[in-house]
Amino acid sequence: MSEVLSQSEIDALLAALTSGSVNVEDLKEEEKKKKVRVYDFKRPNKFSKDQLNTLSNIYENYCRALNTHLSALLRTIVQVNLMSVEQLTYDEFTRSIPDPSIINIISLDPLPGNAIMEINPNISFIMLDRLLGGIGQGLESLRTLTEIERTVMELLGQKMVNLFREAWSTIISLSPRIEFIENNPQFAQITSATEMVVLISLETRIFERVGMINICIPYITLEPILSKLSVQFWYSSARKEQTPENFIGLRKRIETALVPVKVVLGRTTVTLAELLELQLGDVIALDTRVDQELEVVVGPQTKFTGRPGLIGNKLGVQITSLVRNDDGEDENE
Repeated sequence: MSEVLSQSEIDALLAALTSGSVNVEDLKEEEKKKKVRVYDFKRPNKFSKDQLNTLSNIYENYCRALNTHLSALLRTIVQVNLMSVEQLTYDEFTRSIPDPSIINIISLDPLPGNAIMEINPNISFIMLDRLLGGIGQGLESLRTLTEIERTVMELLGQKMVNLFREAWSTIISLSPRIEFIENNPQFAQITSATEMVVLISLETRIFERVGMINICIPYITLEPILSKLSVQFWYSSARKEQTPENFIGLRKRIETALVPVKVVLGRTTVTLAELLELQLGDVIALDTRVDQELEVVVGPQTKFTGRPGLIGNKLGVQITSLVRNDDGEDENE
């Protein structure tokens, strides 16, 4: 388990590096030295390394989906990268996030309990500014959300947690939902202070601002599916072979899919004045001859040609040929 720094400690470290009072090379040398870490046998680690690796795979996929989603929603390039997946106590997690912050309390049905998605104010107010029509300007000082901002962030947060479904699909079918938003981490008590949680930290860059999106999931929430959080289960589920039953079901769904089909009788161009003067009984000349075959359009593409006619007392078209592409192959193959 790595050390968790509070926001004030992070700011102090950055300030020391900027001023030069702390040397980066000294930190690297200190990192190389062997360290003795105190292990608390009363609070043993509950997640294995294999389980943490599986969670890393899940949230790497989530980062890719979130990149696309936020970039389209905010109309700018957003970069989200997985920074770390670690286990710690819930008290250590709450002490590491700033006050105020945007703390989304999430239910992960059918899993028990709640999880948290915390969005750092460094990027949350940039998101708000973009969603409300601004240029993406953040705040100089922290403050709580207004009622309108809270509603906007709740809608944004729900869209973000909806992406959990696809990321977790190889493990479990989730129905994530935001229950409410809290600003003070002391009031977001989803489990006991000493309970072990897994913390997934996502580094998010919008314009030149960088902030963290932290996802905290308690042990009691993941306990029902711990046996599935293994790399072997992950890859076996992701690479599941196509069975005959799946193939038959997929074919039935494709065969019963509705596809729009239309027949183009012809085309012409008229002026707006001519269009406004059209009356009952007027004739519009098309560019198609009487003996010419008509286009049969399936979806957005012309797939066949045919001749018009009658089937009983209904209009119909008889397919006469397939439309081929430039390579001489059928378009619909």
